[in-house]
Amino acid sequence: MSLFISDAYAQGAPAGGAGGGFEMLIMLGVFGLIFYFMLYRPQAKRVKEHKNLVSSLSKGDEVLTQGGMVGKITKVSEDKDFIEIGLNDSTNIVIQKSAVSAVLPKGTMKAI
Repeated sequence: MSLFISDAYAQGAPAGGAGGGFEMLIMLGVFGLIFYFMLYRPQAKRVKEHKNLVSSLSKGDEVLTQGGMVGKITKVSEDKDFIEIGLNDSTNIVIQKSAVSAVLPKGTMKAI
């Protein structure tokens, strides 16, 4: 037709077109396994460790809260999920058990 533009013709169908769905399912499964082992499993492990930490809190433990306060547990309320922490001799605060981020070794408060 034109001198400078060539005519375009449709190509034939590819030979292996039927296997594309199965390959997609395999890739989806691989991504699911990656998601499980890199995201879900480590987070579930951290949650389980924190639950064990919270359940093992007892009077006299020195703890670090998520707010950065260090204190000694003076009272544990089993029925309400709250604990009372003594920051020093005259200051006590009440926090939720889940706000405790770590149990410190004995004598940490004296060393600070």
